[in-house]
Amino acid sequence: MLKKKNIAASKASLVLFLCQMISALDVPLDSKLLEELLQPPTITQQSPKDYIVDPRENIVIQCEAKGKPPPSFSWTRNGTHFDIDKDALVTMKPNSGTLVVNIMNGGRAEAYEGVYQCTARNERGAAISNNIVIRPSRSPLWTKEKLEPNHVREGDSLVLHCRPPVGLPPPIIFWMDNAFQKLPQSERVSQGLNGDLYFSNVQPEDSREDYICYARFNHTQTIQQKQPISVKVFSMDSLNDTIAANLSDTDIYGAKSVTERQPVLLTPTGSTSTKVELRGNVLLLECIAAGLPTPVIRWIKEGGELPANRTFFENFKKTLKIIDVSEADSGNYKCIARNTLGSVHHVISVTVKAAPYWITAPRNLVLSPGEDGTLICRANGNPKPNINWLANGVPIAIAPEDPSRKVDGDTIIFSHVQERSSAVYQCNASNEYGYLLANAFVNVLAEPPRILTPANKLYQVIADSPALLDCAYFGSPKPEIEWFKGVKGSILRGSEYIFHYNGTLEIPVAQKDSSGTYTCVARNELGKIQNEVQLEVKDPTMIIKQPEYKVIQRYGQVSFECIIKHDSTLLPTVTWLKDNDELPDDERFLVGKDNLTIMNVTDKDDGTYTCIVNTTLDSVSASAVLTVVAAPPTPAIIYARPNPPFDLELTGQLERSIELSWIPGDENNSPITNFVIEYEDGLHEPGVWHYQTEVPGTQTTVQLKLSPYVNYSFRVIAVNEIGRSQPSEASEQYLTKPASPDENPSNVQGIGSEPDNLVITWESLTGFQSNGPGLQYKVSWRQKDVDDEWTSVIVANVSKYIVSGTPTFVPYEIKVQALNDLGYAPEPSEVIGHSGEDLPMVAPGNVQVHVINSTLAKVHWDPVPLKSVRGHLQGYKVYYWKVQSLSRRSRRHVEKKILTFRGNKTFGMLPGLEPYSSYKLNVRVVNGKGEGPASPDKVFKTPEGVPSSPSFLKITNPTLDSLTLEWGSPTHPNGVLTSYILKFQPINNTHELGPLVEIRIPANESSLILKNLNYSTRYKFYFNAQTSVGSGNQITEEAVTIMDEAMASRQVDIATQGWFIGLMCAVALLILILLIVCFIRRNKGGKYPVKEKEDAHADPEIQPMKEDDGTFGEYSDAEDHKPLKKGSRTPSDRTVKKEDSDDSLVDYGEGVNGQFNEDGSFIGQYSGKKEKEPAEGNESSEAPSPVNAMNSFV
Repeated sequence: MLKKKNIAASKASLVLFLCQMISALDVPLDSKLLEELLQPPTITQQSPKDYIVDPRENIVIQCEAKGKPPPSFSWTRNGTHFDIDKDALVTMKPNSGTLVVNIMNGGRAEAYEGVYQCTARNERGAAISNNIVIRPSRSPLWTKEKLEPNHVREGDSLVLHCRPPVGLPPPIIFWMDNAFQKLPQSERVSQGLNGDLYFSNVQPEDSREDYICYARFNHTQTIQQKQPISVKVFSMDSLNDTIAANLSDTDIYGAKSVTERQPVLLTPTGSTSTKVELRGNVLLLECIAAGLPTPVIRWIKEGGELPANRTFFENFKKTLKIIDVSEADSGNYKCIARNTLGSVHHVISVTVKAAPYWITAPRNLVLSPGEDGTLICRANGNPKPNINWLANGVPIAIAPEDPSRKVDGDTIIFSHVQERSSAVYQCNASNEYGYLLANAFVNVLAEPPRILTPANKLYQVIADSPALLDCAYFGSPKPEIEWFKGVKGSILRGSEYIFHYNGTLEIPVAQKDSSGTYTCVARNELGKIQNEVQLEVKDPTMIIKQPEYKVIQRYGQVSFECIIKHDSTLLPTVTWLKDNDELPDDERFLVGKDNLTIMNVTDKDDGTYTCIVNTTLDSVSASAVLTVVAAPPTPAIIYARPNPPFDLELTGQLERSIELSWIPGDENNSPITNFVIEYEDGLHEPGVWHYQTEVPGTQTTVQLKLSPYVNYSFRVIAVNEIGRSQPSEASEQYLTKPASPDENPSNVQGIGSEPDNLVITWESLTGFQSNGPGLQYKVSWRQKDVDDEWTSVIVANVSKYIVSGTPTFVPYEIKVQALNDLGYAPEPSEVIGHSGEDLPMVAPGNVQVHVINSTLAKVHWDPVPLKSVRGHLQGYKVYYWKVQSLSRRSRRHVEKKILTFRGNKTFGMLPGLEPYSSYKLNVRVVNGKGEGPASPDKVFKTPEGVPSSPSFLKITNPTLDSLTLEWGSPTHPNGVLTSYILKFQPINNTHELGPLVEIRIPANESSLILKNLNYSTRYKFYFNAQTSVGSGNQITEEAVTIMDEAMASRQVDIATQGWFIGLMCAVALLILILLIVCFIRRNKGGKYPVKEKEDAHADPEIQPMKEDDGTFGEYSDAEDHKPLKKGSRTPSDRTVKKEDSDDSLVDYGEGVNGQFNEDGSFIGQYSGKKEKEPAEGNESSEAPSPVNAMNSFV
C-alpha cells in the first residue's frame, strides 16, 4: 500500500516540476508523454531554511525530488556526509529523501541540531536543497521572583515589567486578570512591544492585585504565567484626610491635589535612537509617553511623507507600522507626544537593509541538440549579493568541463548543446543577511512531433459563439503548427481566426458554414504529423412563444405557453419554476410538451412562473406573472372566517408533554381545514406568541411536546379557505422543570478581524432554549492539523470571543457548547474557521498582453503562491489606463479603469479600448483584507481603427454654379487619416436622387469649392474620413444653388414701373374718399333708440375723441394713435393675419350682413352676429404680387 502511494505521489510531483519548464520548450501534462521523457532531478518539496522543531515529537526533515529515471538521495550534516545507516534513530522514507528522526523512542532533539542539506541525483544531474538549520523549540519557565506591591500616587506614571523567559521562537505576551479576562487598554494604559504594561498616569480605578503577564509559546502550545502584580493607587484627598486626623489644629498640612504634568517619554529613552529593518519586513516603531492629561502621539517622517497604503497606526497611535518596507523607507521618523502643558519628541533613524531577492531567477531550460540557450541568475540586496554557480551541486570552477558552457558573471551561455550537456545548475546569491538558492536544469532532448489531441475529436458549438479546436503538441525542436480546413483545403489565415501559442485554433464567431473537418499539422526537422478534428455548428435554441402575464379568478384554470425552436440534432429539456424554485408537488400542476396548466387555482399559486429550456450547448428562459383574484361570491351564501375556538383545557401534565383540548367555533359556511396552536413563554418572553404546531380541522385534541424551564400558555386559531379566526382565549399556565440544555448555539463561525486574532461568534440560545437558569457557553479552539490540545474558556451573556496572538490566516477547529446550572448540552460539532487575513504579499508575475483588435485586448498573468495571499483568494484586479493617443501625441487626465476577475483566474479581456492608443496596466491579487502590491506596469498599444465622422460639415457661399464646403477633422481619428471621401448627387422636386459623384480629398484639406453645378438645384452631400484600416461613419448635408438672375429680375421689375405706382396711389385715394363719406353720413343722424342702445353697450375700447382733436367722434379706434405692436408685420409664410385691434367697417356692421335705414342709422346691430368676421382676402396663402393686387380691385 505504501509503495502505491509513493508511485502516485511521484507522478503528481513529476507533473508539478514539468509545469516549470516554460523556457525554450513547453512540455504538455500528458501522462503517457511524461512517462517517456528523460528529466534531470528537481526538488519539489523541502523543509524551511530555519526549521524549529518540537523536542517532544519526531523530527521530519523533508526532501522530495522527481526526475526520470527516479533520483537517489543523500544528505550532509554541518558540511560533511551524513551516514544515516550508522544511526538507528534515523530513517529515510522509501522512494523519498525525507529523513525521520525517532525522538519518541528515546532520542534527544538537541543531539540533532545542525545544518542539513539534501542532494537528489540521477543520470542527468544532481539537484540540492537549501541549507536547513534544525533547532528544537524552547519554552522555559518563569524565574522565581518576589514582587513587591506597587504604591503609586494618583496621576503618576507606572511601568509594570513582564520580562518573559527567553524562548525559541519568542513568546507572545498579553496581560489578563485572575478571571482570564483581558485587561482593558486605552490611550492611557497600553502594552508595549517588549510586553511591559505602561500607564501614562494612574487613576484610582487602576488599583487591583491581579495584573498577570502571560507568555504563550505557540510552537509547543504552552502558556507560562508570571506571579500576579499588585498596584495600589492613593489619592491626595485621602492622604490629606489622614494627615489632618494626626495633626493638631495649629499644624500646617494639606498636600496638593493631582498635579498636571508635561509629557515625558517612557520608551524609547533619550532624544534619538536607531533601527535597522530588512526589506519586505514589517517596520514597527514605538513611542509611549507619561503625562497628565494623557498625551496624544503623532508621527511624521522628516523630509518626506509616510508611505500611503502601507502605513498603519496601532496601540492608540503609539505604534507606527509600515508593511513591506523598502530602501525608500529609510530616514528619520519623529514621534511627538503632546498634551495641554507641552510636548516632547524622539527621532528614530531607520535604515532598511535587504537580504538577497530575485530579479531574475534561473529557469529550467529544455533544448534540442545543437541549439543555444542561457541561464540567467540576477539578484539584488543591500549590500549587493555575491553570485556563485554550481553544477550538479559542485562549485562550477571545479566541476567537470563542458565545451558548450561558458560562465559570464550572473549568466551561463550554452552553445551547440549535446545530450551529454544535460545537468542541474545551482545559483547561490548571498550577503550578510541571507541567501537564495535556485536549481535550474538544462535538459537536451531530440523528439519528433507528437499531437496529443485525440483523432477525430468532435466539437459542437452554438452559432455566433466562439469555437476552440485543440491541437496539443510536443516535439524537440519545438514544432510549427498549421491549420487547414477540409482534406485538401488551403492553410487558414486572416483576422477571422485566432491562433493560440498552445496550438489551439479559435474561431471567434462560428457560423453554420464553419462546420466541417479541420486538420492540424505539426512539423519540425525530425518529422511531421497531422490530426483531424470535427466541428459542428448548431442553431441556437429560441422560445418563439413566451408565457404571458395572466390574471385568473380563484378556483379557475390557467395555462402558460412556452413554444420553442431548436436545432434538430439537440435534445431540449423544458423545466418550469415558480418564484425561481421547483413547482409545488401538487397534482393540480400539469406540465405538457409546450405548456404549463394549473387547475383549481388558489391564492398560493400567485407568483412568477419561468420556463427554462436547456440543451447540452445552450440555455434560454422566459417568465410571466400570475395574479390570482377573488371570484365573485354567490349572493345567497356568505362565507367568512371561522369563529375562534373556546373552552381550552390542559390535561395529562408531564415534564416534557401535555394534552390540550378545545371546542371549535362556528365555521361560517366554509369548513375548518386546520387548527394552529401557539404558545406564550411567560417566564422569558411574556406577551409574545410563537407557533407550536397545527392539526387537521377534524381534530380537537393534541399532545404537545414541551421544553424545560418554560411557563407555558396556549391558544388555538381556526383556519378555513377564507382565512384565520381570531385567537382563542389563553389556556391556564403550566411551568415545566429546568434541565440541562438540549442544543448548542448555531451559526458558529471563526473569522479574524485582525491579522493576529480569531473572532469566534455564535447565535446565542434564547431563554426558551436555555432549559434552565445560569446559561453560559464553553468556547474551545485549537489550530487545525497541528495536533494541539483544546484551549477553552467559559463566558456568559455574550455571543463573541476574541482569541489574540494567532498566526496570520491559519485554520482553527472551533466548537461552542452551552451549559447552565444543571449541566452541559451534548458535545457540539466542530467547525473550521480562520484567523485574520493580512494584505497579500506578492504581485502577480509574468503579466502578458495580447492585443486582439483595436478595441479589445487579452491579459494573462501567473497566479501568486497561495501562501503569499494570506487570506481567502477573492480574485485579481486589472488596473488599466490610457497614456496617450498615438495620433495626437497629447496627454490627458489619466482615468484608471478597473476590472475584477473572480477566483483563481489567470486571464481576462479588456474591452472598450480606444484604437491607435498607448495603454498601461498592472495586476493585483485581492483577498478579504484588500489588495496586494501591483505588478510592474505593462505597456501595450492598440492598432489603428476606422475614424469617427467629421466633427462638422458646413456649406456656404452659394452661387449659380458653385458651393463652398468646410469641415472639421474627426473627434476620434483612431489612426492616421489618409483622405476624405466626398459623394454628392442632385435632388429634384419629387425628391428623386440623381447620379452620384465621388471625390477623394487629401487629409490635410479642410475646405473645398465645388464648381460647374446646376443653378437653383438642391444637392445632397455624403462626407466621411478614412484611415489605412477603412472608412468611418459619414455625415450628410443638403444645399441649394441660387436661381438664374434674369428670372429673378423679371419677377421684381413690375413693382418698379411708374404706371403701377400711379395706379396704386389712385386706388388708395378712392378708398379714403369712400371712408370719409361714410363717416359723415353717420354723424349727420340723430339719437335714435338704436343709437341709445349702442351708447349704453359701447365697446370699452371705443372711446369718443375730444372735438378739438380734429378727429371723428363716437366710432374712432382707440388703437389709431398707438405704435404698431411687435410682431404685427406680415409673417414669414407670406399670409396676412388680422390683429385683434384692427378696425374695419365689417366690425361695426358695415359688412355684407349690415344695412343702413333712411337716416343712416345702423339697423343690423341686433342681427345676432357678435363675433368679428375675418377680413376678406386675409386667409389666402398666395404670395402677394402686383397681379394679385390688381385682381382684388376688379
